[in-house]
Amino acid sequence: MNQDATKGQPDNSGFIEKSLEQLIFNSRWILTIFYVFLVFALVILAIKFLQEFAHFSLSFWDASEAEFLTSVLALVDKTLLANLLILVIFSGYENFVSVIGAAKDSDDRPRWMGEVDFAGLKLKLIGSIVALSGINLLAAFLEISTTNKDDLGWMIGIHLVFVVTGVLFALSERVMIHHK
Repeated sequence: MNQDATKGQPDNSGFIEKSLEQLIFNSRWILTIFYVFLVFALVILAIKFLQEFAHFSLSFWDASEAEFLTSVLALVDKTLLANLLILVIFSGYENFVSVIGAAKDSDDRPRWMGEVDFAGLKLKLIGSIVALSGINLLAAFLEISTTNKDDLGWMIGIHLVFVVTGVLFALSERVMIHHK
C-alpha cells in the first residue's frame, strides 16, 4: 500500500478516483428506465393507432375526400411517430448504454441498427419532426374551411422553424465532416 510521504497515511486517492469513475460509467444504466418507458409509450401509441384505424374503417364510407385523407394522414402520422420512437430507443440505447445483444446475431436485425451515431440520430429526429409537422400542416390545409387562421399561421411558422433548424443541423454536420 502506498504511503503519503508527508503524513504517513495510506494514499486512497487512486481508490476514490477509480470508484468515482466506475460509478459514473455505470450511471449510464439509469437511461434504461427512459428506454423501457419509451417502449411502453410505443405500446400505448399502437393502441391509439388501432383506435384510430377502427374509427377510420367504420366511417370511411361516409367521409368526404378531405376527411378521408385526414384520417389516412393521422394513421401515417402515428406510424412515423412509432418509427421515431423505435429509432430513439434503439439508437439511444446502443449509443449511450450498451449494444443490444439480442439483435447482434439476428437475421432480422434492422440494417441501420448500430450505425446511427449521435449526429445521425439528431438529423433523423429533426427530419421526423419536420415530417410529422408537415403531415399535421397538410391535414389542416385539407380542412381549411374549418381551420382557425391564427392557428394555421402558427402551424406554418412552427413548421418553418423546424425546417430551418433541420437545414442548419444538416449544414453543421456537413461542415464538421469536412473539417475532419
